[in-house]
Amino acid sequence: MSIYIAGTGSYLPERILTNADLEKLVDTSDEWIRVRTGIEERHLAARDQSTSDMAKIAAERALAAAGITGADLSAIIVATSTADYTFPNTACLLQRALGCGHIFCYDLCSACSGLLYALENATSLMRANKKYRYILVCGAEKLSGIVDWSDRNTCVLFGDGSGAFVLENRDSGEDDLPVSCLGSDGSYSDTLMLPAGGSRNPASLETVEKRMHYIKMEGRETFKLAIKAMVESSNQVLTTAGCSPEDVALVIPHQANRRIIQAVAQRLTVPPDRVFDNVNRYGNTSAASIGIAFDDAVRSGRLKRGDLVLLTAFGSGLTWGAMLLRY
Repeated sequence: MSIYIAGTGSYLPERILTNADLEKLVDTSDEWIRVRTGIEERHLAARDQSTSDMAKIAAERALAAAGITGADLSAIIVATSTADYTFPNTACLLQRALGCGHIFCYDLCSACSGLLYALENATSLMRANKKYRYILVCGAEKLSGIVDWSDRNTCVLFGDGSGAFVLENRDSGEDDLPVSCLGSDGSYSDTLMLPAGGSRNPASLETVEKRMHYIKMEGRETFKLAIKAMVESSNQVLTTAGCSPEDVALVIPHQANRRIIQAVAQRLTVPPDRVFDNVNRYGNTSAASIGIAFDDAVRSGRLKRGDLVLLTAFGSGLTWGAMLLRY
């Protein structure tokens, strides 16, 4: 058996929030944001647009690219930290929207590393059982709903969107997703978090008044941890695969911050022209980030069939990972 990337898709909401728009909300400037993050604009979902709504559009585009319909799917995995509801899971809502059969569906929450974790889940299932012919893996986020728009250190960073992969289990051929390395370290769980809304701090008047339902981040610590984790996991998958950075056609890192992207590329000794970067247009879309970037690279012609691609990400938890695949 071999696992093949049959199709990809992505979606960005219509509304665009520029740095100039943010200057009217908080004490910041276009120059301050661009110098520190590389971000120029980000897309925001409509008030009545949910995570599953965005996931549906990316999924439909990935299914169309694969030449199949929702009825052909064997399973759906949605990576998200901004589910439509605490329950039911967003994947079940997506199943209904796509008109699938009674396939099993679940959400996976590993923040910005979520899509890599979900791809690992999907490939493990497919290698274990050939009955899983097609699996839809989707990363989707509505981060605008949990951003504190009065906090200039975080509100400038995040955007909304979705990205999707359709994986196919084939009888023969080269495996497109051969090597991965995932990790986590819960001792840094307070570095990047949403303090309230879960069982530790259920929603209350106090949690709302203290603005605990918004993203809280220790920026400097997150920056350092991100670079270290992404570089180490990337080097591990390259070593395991017996490859060097020169063998990689394109590196697609999590699009969190241009300075992080540049630091990772420099430490991996990958030239800038082989590092994909669209953070200026979309900002940090968390679990959707790599899916959006991958589909962007495919549809813009930066990737062609047979190219070796390195994906790497980090996120709250702390979670991280890297995956070497052949498109």
